[in-house]
Amino acid sequence: MSGSKQRARTGAGWREPILRHFTPEIAAASRLTIVADPDLLLTEQEILDALRSRGYDLIPFDDHVAFRFAYESRYRQLWDRGEKTNLVVVLRTPRDDLDALPYDLLEQARRYERCLSFTIAALFPNLVPNIVAQLDRSDFDVLYKAQEEQAPGQPGVNATKDFILRHVFKVAPELIEKPADLLHVLLRRHYRGLQFPTELDERFVHLLRLSGRWADWPLEQIVPSRASFLSFLQERWPIFLRSRVASHESRLGEPETPYELRFEGPADIPFDHDDVRIYVDNLFVEGHLEPTDAVVASEVPAPWMLVGVVGADAGKGDAERFKRLLARLEEELPGRDASHRSWADYARVWAEWAALRWELGDDPTAKSRDDWETLHDAIEASFASWMTDHFASLHNLSFVQRPVMVHHVPHHIARRFTATGAGAPGARMTRHALVVVDGLALDQWVPLRAALREQLGPDTVVEEDASFAWVPTLIGVSRQSFFAGEPPFFFGTTLGSTHKEKSHWQRFWEERGARRLEIGYACQKKQEPDEVFLERVRDISSHPKMRLLGLVVGTVDQSMHGVVTGTSGLHSIVRDWARSGAFGRLIGTLLDDGYEVFITADHGNIAGSGIGKPNVGAIADERGERVHVFVDDRTREKVRAEFPESLPWPQIGLPETYRPLLAPGRSAFIHEGKTTVAHGGIAMEEVIVPFVRVERGG
Repeated sequence: MSGSKQRARTGAGWREPILRHFTPEIAAASRLTIVADPDLLLTEQEILDALRSRGYDLIPFDDHVAFRFAYESRYRQLWDRGEKTNLVVVLRTPRDDLDALPYDLLEQARRYERCLSFTIAALFPNLVPNIVAQLDRSDFDVLYKAQEEQAPGQPGVNATKDFILRHVFKVAPELIEKPADLLHVLLRRHYRGLQFPTELDERFVHLLRLSGRWADWPLEQIVPSRASFLSFLQERWPIFLRSRVASHESRLGEPETPYELRFEGPADIPFDHDDVRIYVDNLFVEGHLEPTDAVVASEVPAPWMLVGVVGADAGKGDAERFKRLLARLEEELPGRDASHRSWADYARVWAEWAALRWELGDDPTAKSRDDWETLHDAIEASFASWMTDHFASLHNLSFVQRPVMVHHVPHHIARRFTATGAGAPGARMTRHALVVVDGLALDQWVPLRAALREQLGPDTVVEEDASFAWVPTLIGVSRQSFFAGEPPFFFGTTLGSTHKEKSHWQRFWEERGARRLEIGYACQKKQEPDEVFLERVRDISSHPKMRLLGLVVGTVDQSMHGVVTGTSGLHSIVRDWARSGAFGRLIGTLLDDGYEVFITADHGNIAGSGIGKPNVGAIADERGERVHVFVDDRTREKVRAEFPESLPWPQIGLPETYRPLLAPGRSAFIHEGKTTVAHGGIAMEEVIVPFVRVERGG
């Protein structure tokens, strides 16, 4: 058992003061608990997993109407039927606001003394609460232990920031004396995708500036922004190579080919320092940095540099990269106790490998395809086990730093939105565009990303991450949740359709202070040419009042359902589409119109082999190649009896009358001997989708 899972089950560390209130004995005595959780402590994966394992369901109280609908249609009905379930109602507000709850719930909870309150101030009494509150809840383990061991007293704001920098993020500004020291700290952070709270970044930069050593470094850009830091490295890599080639060949006196640097700072940085080089290799292998043609491969003085060089033997370089990515996939497969971040990071490595596999075509290594298929089966089996254990917790996780699930995306964007008239006088009104590429898997994002980098130019910042789709991974379920900002349970009457997306999008933003004329939506029609769709988008995006634009690009999903050559054929179609520049022109148009652009997908896709086609007739509410949906368990079980390995998916975020039956592994509900590229199930490629932010400037 992993250490993280052990903490969740025993209640060790900072979780113990919370979980002691949720024991099986308490669950047997009272079926309702109300919690004031102003600091979002109950949005952490291990807390949520522990609550579920002890028999508690959690539901947030964010909206009176939505809450009453969920409570009456699910929990009240269960209780009236005598079924046992323990409900935790969570308010993201202080305890004084409990009176906002419906009287009948509040009275019932008070009767059994089940009105609770958890705060950061109580858990971390020796630190400034509002600084601690900015951390990701997964950082609390280290902080709690450091607080116990170090006994920091009662530090002020800056001392709290310094304590967190040192003990949580292992950053000691006073020890950063040389460029290699600074690069090592930033590489360690950005390679792992760690996000610091803004106030900690500002404190870190301030302390570095006080030392006087970094006057010409663009700290305000490369410290907080992963994309800017990678761009900083990318434009200096050719300079480093040329200087090392010249030094090796005793050409120190030759004039350098001038490079126009977008980021200030020293031109030649120590990529070859041991503390830096250890990261550089992986950055190229995983596609975060791109090889340069500024030098000839045969002139490079050290073999380790070749990973970042385009040359005559580029094919050999791709084959080497392929093998190394494959080795990482074999060695780093997450298990059932892994965090959702571990799986998201692993899926991105998979995406780089899969994209390269289909681009190279023939076997790039001596390893057999049978070995790859065996690995793929192992990945899907491990991910399916993880989904069974942990998926139910994901929708309650915090979306503040990054959206964990697709319905979190509009909430994440809303944190960056200021309603017209609500900001400071004269403040610039931001514009945001959400571009949902229907059916785009992470591995198909890879060629799109490469094309965008080339087509949009070096002044474009691309920040990559990943989110989880809703299950079943169908358009009517997962895509609607994007635009509604809600789990599918709340739009159960339209799950088989997408015609409500525009009204969902408008309602979400109007509830947050946006005006109807500031909200736009456009969906690419079936077989609508990209240029025609782009003209429709231009008409909407260029309107001077428009600020919140939701778009659906249908090219990939439409190609998926028509492809006859499997995943390789779909990859070929996506690469051609990327190179055509159609998607680049769409994103470029939005950037030119001043939008911050978010690119994502409602679900991915996977190649499936037929296990037989159920004869469901009229009993299936929805029939897909990877999932069938039924209105009740009785009819679902009839079909499951024919396919005993199929998976009856639980009612996680779904209405009671929407009961999915998923095809197992990499199979599909089609005739045996047939293959298809489809979606609807819980394969890693279907569930984990790209979440990318694009904007102009550094």
